Parts: sequence; structure tokens; C-alpha cells
Amino acid sequence: MKLENRVAIVTGAGSGIGAASALLMAQEGAKVIVADIDAAAAKATAERIEKAGGAALAMAADVSRGADNKALVDRAVATWSRLDVFFANAGVPQWPTAVEEIDEAVFDRIMAVNVKGVWLGAKYALAVMKQQKRGVFLVTASTAAIRPRPGGSCYAASKGAVVTLTKSLALECAPYGVRVVAIAPVATETPMLATFMGKKAVDDEGMARYVATVPLGRLNQPEDLARTAVFLASDDAAMITGSCVEVDGGRCI
Repeated sequence: MKLENRVAIVTGAGSGIGAASALLMAQEGAKVIVADIDAAAAKATAERIEKAGGAALAMAADVSRGADNKALVDRAVATWSRLDVFFANAGVPQWPTAVEEIDEAVFDRIMAVNVKGVWLGAKYALAVMKQQKRGVFLVTASTAAIRPRPGGSCYAASKGAVVTLTKSLALECAPYGVRVVAIAPVATETPMLATFMGKKAVDDEGMARYVATVPLGRLNQPEDLARTAVFLASDDAAMITGSCVEVDGGRCI
């Protein structure tokens, strides 16, 4: 197993990419703290892990709060005496909107979760990993950081910020043997997809429009990102740090 006896924290793990990643990390041997702002969703993912024979703890967490990020890291160390992987996956989408029509509160919320939330996770997780002289910090970025779609200026800016943050932290952490890597998914079939499309629910028109932009002819499934996260967290990716790994079916070519 690629992550045997390792300890991982996954944020936004109540659904979508986070849930798929927490489940696969547990299947690969990790003990997982399942974190989500929705406590019931976090509990449901943790129960799926336990039902499959894995080890998991569910915690409610708002990643835009420093205290919540610290509590996740403290719980991992208190329970399992180490922290090997922190997957800063939690994020919020943006309804397609022209820049002049975006409310300032929307910008603030997107930056608080998508950027500050990653930075706060790094602040507490990397302190432990540096001391251990081992660990992997993963970030969910987006192809929006590289090839944004119209009407998503706040979201694209937030994901561009965490790609640069990833590179900066990778340089800072390399002397300690700690790796930092971003993952850039193309549109993924998660509960957020309808919002990105500017729709109340995903429909045939929206799906066809998005799929047409992906050379491989489909959108991501959460499991595509889960497999990427497990690979990057494992020793198989021992020489990968500071990168933004595009999981995009060729969209960014």
C-alpha cells in the first residue's frame, strides 16, 4: 500500500474530490482526519472509511479560521503522533459574473477559503512536518489558474495565488525534506459543477459545452484527482515539489 501507516488530513472531504481522496488514502493504508465545514458530511465520509476497514476521524472545520486548522493538526498529532499528508482541498466556486457586477463580499469569501484557508493549513501543518523532517502538503488549485474561463475572475485569481504559494512553500520546505505540490483539475463532476456553469443544476447543454473544451472528451471524476493525490503523497513522487500538476485531459495545452 502506498500510504501504509501514514497520517493524513483532507479538508473539504465531505464530498467530491476531498471525499474520494480521503477514501483512497485510507484504502492505501493512511489514517485519515476527514475535515469539512459540514459536520454531517465529514462524518459520512469517515463512516465509509471505517466500514471498509480503515481508520478515520471526522472533524468539522472552517478552513478560513486559524483555530480550526490548528485543531486539525493538533488532533492528528495527539491521536497518531505524526502528520504525513495535509491535503488543502477545501474551496468555494464562483458563479460566472462580469467583474463590475461582483459583490465585494463574494471576492472576500472566495479569497478567505481558497487562499487564506490554504495558507492557514500550511502555517500549522508545515510547522509539524518541518520538525519531523518529512511530509507532503498538497493543494487543490485549478486549470482556472492557467487557462481561466470568462466570468470567473475571483476564482481564477484565488487559484493563481495558491499555485504561486505552492512554489514559495516548496522552496522554503525543501531543506527539511518536506514537499509541497499543487493539483490543477479541469472541471470535475462534483456538487460545485453547476455553479461553475452558471446553472442551478448540470444539464446536457452545460455538460456538452464544458466537455467540448477538453481534448480527451470528458470531465474529471473525483477519483481522477484522488489517484493523483495518492501518487503525489507517496514515495513514488519523491522528486516532485513546487509543481502544479495539471489533471485536465489536455485542456491547458
